[in-house]
Amino acid sequence: MTTVEADARLTPRRREIVESARRILERDGEPALTMRRLAADVGMKAPSLYKHFPDKASLEIELIVLGFEESAAAFEAALATRPRSQIAALGAAYRRYAREHPHIYRLMTDRPLPRERLPAGLEYRAAAPLAQAMGSVAAARAAWALAHGLVMLEINGRFPADADIDAAWDTGMTAMERIRQT
Repeated sequence: MTTVEADARLTPRRREIVESARRILERDGEPALTMRRLAADVGMKAPSLYKHFPDKASLEIELIVLGFEESAAAFEAALATRPRSQIAALGAAYRRYAREHPHIYRLMTDRPLPRERLPAGLEYRAAAPLAQAMGSVAAARAAWALAHGLVMLEINGRFPADADIDAAWDTGMTAMERIRQT
């Protein structure tokens, strides 16, 4: 989705609300993102928020859209550098985005994705660089599952304190390179 499309979808007030929601989410996590807290943050009463978003799920959709737009741009930028290994570059971009925005990442990936509510083509745009790098949709899904599993373990603090997480990522990306070559 282009900025023009995003601008058409969000009025200035809706954009302000989404930006405030993002700040709360990024700073304090999903449990802290309540309509009451968000309303206070933007200087209105909670019931007034419902004039802009019919429910919290609608607000979360906008945050998910934002996450997909940003991650798609990061993946496209990773490939635009013409890296020696597209797979390693995409893995690094994926990991970086999830680590820098763990709460948005979780919102995007921890529950069923409401595809019917996303802008047309957005999910495809985010997935296309990986499908290109892996050579097939099936291989891209396997690579995504590996990257998602690794990043979830990492952002949830599930690796032991002495674990070499970079080595785990390197091993995973090398395995994906081998799959791509078959």
